[in-house]
Amino acid sequence: MSTPFYVSPQQAMADRAEYARKGIARGRSLVVLQYADGIVFVGENPSRALHKFSEIYDRIGFAAAGKYNEYENLRIGGVRYADLRGYTYDRDDVTARGLANVYAQTLGTIFSSAAEKPYEVELVVAEVGETPEGDQIYRLPHDGSIVDEHGSVAVGGNAELISNYLDQRHQDGMTLAEALKLAVQALSRESNGSQREIPAERLEVAVLDRTRPQQRKFKRIVGRQLGRLLEADGAATEAESAEDAEGTDEE
Repeated sequence: MSTPFYVSPQQAMADRAEYARKGIARGRSLVVLQYADGIVFVGENPSRALHKFSEIYDRIGFAAAGKYNEYENLRIGGVRYADLRGYTYDRDDVTARGLANVYAQTLGTIFSSAAEKPYEVELVVAEVGETPEGDQIYRLPHDGSIVDEHGSVAVGGNAELISNYLDQRHQDGMTLAEALKLAVQALSRESNGSQREIPAERLEVAVLDRTRPQQRKFKRIVGRQLGRLLEADGAATEAESAEDAEGTDEE
């Protein structure tokens, strides 16, 4: 009888981690940045129907890179958790930290289980506070660990290069237009040092805006409002606020 091939637990986990990282690297990168009035999500996404960014609850947004069907299942589970907790207790009891813990348990269980492959996803859960100091951004890699981020975070295929670029240039108190331009510049950078152009129609942009009078702070930036922000010289114009309706609420 032949001896079964032995693989140490350390090597098995390393192989699973490498498998997940390669899957995530095949996806397009996205960035999440703090700005003066909230948190902005920016990513390259040619699809108008399959979103990388979504609303989870009143002040909580979700971003993901990797396999769409896998992170969509996680998004739906997060919405159900938030709705149930908010209905059972209070809406203020639904927090990004609590949601991140739920996602961490799910991803960690799947990653350590030999019965199924690890999820090829990397998540960002963000919550906008009453002030910039109250903003929360959590990054969740494929293994279920939680990383508390501040200022900016990038996930996806070219995340390390983009993160280094953002770390050097992101500043507290940036306007939405400034943060959006910085995000697009970071996403446009190639590993060989060159920079490509990303047209506005290939961008998916959403914000958690603490200044919105509505209870729900999530909205998408689309159409003419997105074009004005990309063309703005240093600051957003007053017309952006007047035409806030162009940024659509997540259903």
